[in-house]
Amino acid sequence: MDLHFTSDRPSDDEISAVDALLGPAVSRWAGGERSDPAEGQTAVGGHRTSGRRHLLLPVLHAVQWRVGWISRGALNYACRRLDVPPAEAYGVASFYDMLSMEPQHAVVARVCDDIACLARGADELCSKLEESLGPAAHSGQRTPSNWVRSPCLGLCERAPAVLVTGAGEQPSNCVSAPASPSSVLRCIRFPAPGVSDRQPAEVSVPQAGDASLDLLRRIGSSGALSLDGYRASGGLSALRLALRKGRDWVLREVEASRLVGRGGAAFPTGVKWRAVAGASGTKYLVCNADESEPGTFKDRVLMEGDPFAIVEAIAIASYATECERAYVYIRGEYPRATERLRFAIAEFEEAGLLKSACPIEIRRGAGAYICGEETALFNSIEGYRGEPRNKPPYPTEVGLFGKPTLVNNVETLANVPRILLQGGSDFAAIGTEGSRGPKLFCLSGHVERPGVYEARFGVSVRELIDMAGGVAGTGKLQAVLVGGAAGAFLAPNELDAPFTFEGMRAVGATVGSAVVMPFDDSVDLALILLRIAEFFREESCGQCVPCRVGTVRQDELLQRLREGRFIGSMDQERALLQDISQVMRDASICGLGHTAASAVDSALARFPIFSRSHP
Repeated sequence: MDLHFTSDRPSDDEISAVDALLGPAVSRWAGGERSDPAEGQTAVGGHRTSGRRHLLLPVLHAVQWRVGWISRGALNYACRRLDVPPAEAYGVASFYDMLSMEPQHAVVARVCDDIACLARGADELCSKLEESLGPAAHSGQRTPSNWVRSPCLGLCERAPAVLVTGAGEQPSNCVSAPASPSSVLRCIRFPAPGVSDRQPAEVSVPQAGDASLDLLRRIGSSGALSLDGYRASGGLSALRLALRKGRDWVLREVEASRLVGRGGAAFPTGVKWRAVAGASGTKYLVCNADESEPGTFKDRVLMEGDPFAIVEAIAIASYATECERAYVYIRGEYPRATERLRFAIAEFEEAGLLKSACPIEIRRGAGAYICGEETALFNSIEGYRGEPRNKPPYPTEVGLFGKPTLVNNVETLANVPRILLQGGSDFAAIGTEGSRGPKLFCLSGHVERPGVYEARFGVSVRELIDMAGGVAGTGKLQAVLVGGAAGAFLAPNELDAPFTFEGMRAVGATVGSAVVMPFDDSVDLALILLRIAEFFREESCGQCVPCRVGTVRQDELLQRLREGRFIGSMDQERALLQDISQVMRDASICGLGHTAASAVDSALARFPIFSRSHP
């Protein structure tokens, strides 16, 4: 793309979108008009614009939501307002799947064709949409089509899922799930401002009758969506207790709980909190709500169904660690969760409940799986490409804006209020020696009642499937994906493995994001593996060679195996695939490259997916 932006002028709508976020330009140097000829020699406002690069992604969002794409003129204007080099701003804008640098329709349907939706009819839905709307667009490219195939939207329990976004003065977001061609067309043709929902699934969030399993107790209750209702259901009790007993008491209870991160890395939460609390100077808290692992939707359910509990947990964490500002980084495909969290934060602020904590700001992602990695998330908030940083230093020492930072995902934080109310030791007594506490599990794919289920660590994979009503589809189980796209496949004879950190390791799998996705015998597992490989190929940030090249070669090699186009023999191709996998695990910068081949390796080791005879 030509980066000579100076000859391109923004439209009035684009200027209005940027100014609505940043305020009016104070001088020509900051994007305004020259009012005095002498101003051409004077840099008025330059100091004020410096240090605002962290607003780049919100500004790009503002333009995208207003006009549907980001023109060179709009990017040029944003760069002047924020004092960001145009080439760097282009690098950021082109990094995200939900931002378009080419003209496109104001209303765009994102049709998920990832693994959960693929198992539930996404291909058939796409074929019917193609008959009505023409071929799908390629995301971010000039095209007459207003629909695009999308990676996972985090609506796996309602597959197949579609998110329709509409640009304008009052942007629209329409979720259609489970989607039909008619429901998608209605969303496209009649976009309504705000967030709407077409054909919501009746998905239950069952309880097991155990008093310790209460993380989902308010889900589905309208009272959970107002501060008064939240207070009436016992909310704010943990925050009041924390303020009464003090910071060190909170830290001791979190340490005693032996809670570990629920996002997949499983780092001890108490250790992280204590490290940040002991740091001096400015400190930040980041709630990682960029839940983008295919098959994962538990954090979305918590944010949509119990948003005040998340805000209370953030307030407790920031109070205990003395952070001065908190950010909730939420994935761009979660409009309802974003809307409800914003409302909950505003209610907390109006009621004065954040005086002992810190201000909370929402930052919305724009479609980049890699931004779930904590240091890539920092770069995204700071206005850079979402690329991971080398560690050490670790975030508790040098994190967001170079300051000590506490990072926890939504489910991890959601556990904190109940830990304080029931006691850290009591929480630690739940589960197993190596896996403490209750856990949320995401059931999707071929189960009768897909949804989020809470159970004690130690429940078996088979028991979780039974909790969700058993195997759906043909009723004949072929395989189960556990842990997400970065997890592993299990065979039907491995379902009695306990879903714990130690239990999953014993069968060569991982807890990951606690995905349990069964596939019946009608599913072509080769297509599922190809979709997983494509996902990692597209989502690699490209920063390090092992991942950038390895994900491409893995995808290409699986395509050859699928089509019988071998270079050499089948055994040589399989050996090459294993070499690629090993290099990505050993040499990639972050977890994406480390786990990009995990599910593929596990499936090929367990199932005769590809023919062993040369065509």
